[in-house]
Amino acid sequence: MQIIEKTVKKSLAFAAVLGLSTFSAFASDIRVGMVLEPPHLDPTAGAAAAIDEVVYANVFEGLTRIDQNGAVQPSLATSWTISNDGTTYTFNLKQGVSFHDGTSFDADDVLFTFERARAEDSTNAQKGIFAPITSVTAIDPATVEIKIAQPQGDFLFNIGRGDAVIVAPESAEKNQSNPVGTGPFKFVRWDQGSRVILEKNADYTGTPAHMNKATFVFISDPNAAQNAMLAGDVDGFANFPAPESLAIFEADPRYQVVRGSTEGETILSTNNAKAPFDDVRVRKAIAHALDRQAIIDGAMFGYGTPIGTHFAPHHPYYEDLLGTHPRDIEGAKALLAEAGYPEGFKATFKLPPPTYARRGGQIIAAQLREIGIELELINVEWGQWLEDVFKTKNYDLSIVSHVEPFDIGIYANPGYYFQYDNVVFQAIIEKLNVTADEAKREQLARAAQRILAEDAVNGYLFQLAKTGVWNANLEGMWPNSPVEGNDLTAVRWTN
Repeated sequence: MQIIEKTVKKSLAFAAVLGLSTFSAFASDIRVGMVLEPPHLDPTAGAAAAIDEVVYANVFEGLTRIDQNGAVQPSLATSWTISNDGTTYTFNLKQGVSFHDGTSFDADDVLFTFERARAEDSTNAQKGIFAPITSVTAIDPATVEIKIAQPQGDFLFNIGRGDAVIVAPESAEKNQSNPVGTGPFKFVRWDQGSRVILEKNADYTGTPAHMNKATFVFISDPNAAQNAMLAGDVDGFANFPAPESLAIFEADPRYQVVRGSTEGETILSTNNAKAPFDDVRVRKAIAHALDRQAIIDGAMFGYGTPIGTHFAPHHPYYEDLLGTHPRDIEGAKALLAEAGYPEGFKATFKLPPPTYARRGGQIIAAQLREIGIELELINVEWGQWLEDVFKTKNYDLSIVSHVEPFDIGIYANPGYYFQYDNVVFQAIIEKLNVTADEAKREQLARAAQRILAEDAVNGYLFQLAKTGVWNANLEGMWPNSPVEGNDLTAVRWTN
């Protein structure tokens, strides 16, 4: 406590010297800090949440959008009707809309987007969103009909995510480096390794943004993030990477510190297809060795909620499965011996840049060492993680937060990077995807959670907290993250 108090006093003295320089130099501009730099800027062709954190609802729009409360709102579709049997959606499109390059938006762009996402060679990270679709028809330039095989309770939510934003055939292939959407901000420039700059779209047909310019600044180091905030180099972080420094900003009236929730299940990612992790006894041994609260306290300074399976605790379908594999060092050793590893084994542990991974990795390594598992810690940059772990599956263990909402269905894909293959689980998810009745959906979701916990598919650690820090004169920043994104449309300066 004394250390924190001294740090607060020093920081306040430093800030007093800086004076007005800690505030944005331009009342119509905003500079948002981010931990991870996106690998590219096309949300329909990549899994990295950092892509959506820059362009979702800012540059690109979908037929629907998700608001800060997680509710579905109209976007490029102004309204829609659903057939009595729940399988036909008719969308009425906004008219007079243009993409940022001047090409017009109409039903053909919707058709192109959905057919591209559904194609066999699609690189869409959430291709499953489009799997239920049987046809997409442009009835006329302002009307689109989408048919799905069976009723789906979350269809409108799913097409409001970043993976389903509407792109144009004229610009789609260049969106990774030069994103062209219909949103309230236009892409200006990407200084790789540093920042992405957006500017207000003067031709936007919706509610215009308050800011004339938005700059996303990439700062992965927690100390550098703290210094950037105090120096006024950035106006805020939607998710601040240095939880140990929050007291500094809470004690300073020039800043807001907002604690919210995310959809981020933070997991000890495990390569289920690679020995020895293909043995459920080994995975259970690891689960018994984990002390979640120690990881939360050590890596996140107490910010985070323990989880026992891949599901958000704030969701109404959540089932508390923390007791499935309680901490039990002797029990873990016995399971390893039974699996043929009485002396333990060695493995690699690839850690991406976020604080929870780098700091959490050291704590987890110490915990697994207690049962004889020696881990080689390998720090990797985000692009390398996406290539080595997510794409080519060249890893033993890793840590990552899965921030997609209601994403338990990823475990039904044996080709997904942790390569879990369970036909019973797959059947449950297949049924869940076509079930609209809420009571039945909850029953299926809970059954799916129990299977993942029992199989110890991954080490389930904690739900990532959202600790936002931003200038006290800013309003409109989202306190929670129901989807990946930093929607800046309503953000403005009050002074």
